Amino acid sequence: MNRKKLVLIFSIFIIIGVITYFVINNISISKISNDNYSNYTPQEEISDNQLRQTSITLYFVDKESGELKSENRLIDATELLKNPYKLIVQNMIEGPENESFTTPFPVNTKIIDASLTGNCVILNFSEEILNYENDTQKFNIINSIVNSLTQLTEVNSIKILINNESHNGISEEYSPIS
Repeated sequence: MNRKKLVLIFSIFIIIGVITYFVINNISISKISNDNYSNYTPQEEISDNQLRQTSITLYFVDKESGELKSENRLIDATELLKNPYKLIVQNMIEGPENESFTTPFPVNTKIIDASLTGNCVILNFSEEILNYENDTQKFNIINSIVNSLTQLTEVNSIKILINNESHNGISEEYSPIS
């Protein structure tokens, strides 16, 4: 019986050896060459200006529905650091990039200055802001400003001045509707 086991084990080793010999001789291992690979070059390098870009949300009037709609805008973060409140409002006055939106501000409205006092942004406009046609346009002006500026964490409300003075009907402090 021991002899049969030895012959069986010996036969298995011979079969394994023959299979290994054929596998080694019939499989060719090729060296991977770096010639098939090249460095990736992007179509456009990211410029310093693109690295400084940040996104803000501005609110404009939808021409079709008359409702306020948001538009994201990329702006230079270094510009935003100087006076973010004035820059945001200035971008709103200049108008949307989306052609189906329009600015709520009357023609020739100018932002003279903007500053933060506590959690309230005080905006000083030229008198042209008073040239709104009706209460709906006034509502859209105020709410577009409130919605655009209160996205900044330090801003909870806005106050509008006309040439550094309070004006009846548009001088109160406005906060977002909760």
